[in-house]
Amino acid sequence: MKKLSILVFAFIAFTMLSCKEDATAKIKEENLKNAKTRNIANNVDAPVMTFEKTEHDWGNVVEGDKLETIFKFKNTGQSELIITNIKASCGCTVPKDWKKEPIMPGEESEFTVQFDTKNRPNKQSKTITISSNTNTGKETVKIKATVEPDPEQEKIRAEKKKKNADRAAKRKIEQAKETNKQ
Repeated sequence: MKKLSILVFAFIAFTMLSCKEDATAKIKEENLKNAKTRNIANNVDAPVMTFEKTEHDWGNVVEGDKLETIFKFKNTGQSELIITNIKASCGCTVPKDWKKEPIMPGEESEFTVQFDTKNRPNKQSKTITISSNTNTGKETVKIKATVEPDPEQEKIRAEKKKKNADRAAKRKIEQAKETNKQ
């Protein structure tokens, strides 16, 4: 049993000491050059999304309007473009109607973005992110609008704000009473 313990200890010690080698010393310079050349070649051949516009501004609109715009683009890269997903930074903005099949080099395509202004008064700016097989893996476009508040909705928001402030004040008073009791 003692011999087995000594063998196990010796094996562990040998393993730990052999791991202290400098891993970078094992890297061959030629392999680094080959990897760099391959990466440059892959980047050159990657698809590229070139947009007609990367931002759409509706200007002044009225709260409650449902707006829509189209973002057009062209694959100006050397390989087929594949869009895996398009999503917006907010639930009020919905991207749709993008091509699920590969977009070949030189081919044009588009997708639609809808924006619901309900309960979105004042300046609005939303980002739409396109996940694809481009070099960066993600491309972005933006939509903007200045939403004129609906007077009826403003009254409702003001009433809610007042109720919330009243509740908060009552809670503060109750907390102060509890603190004074102790």
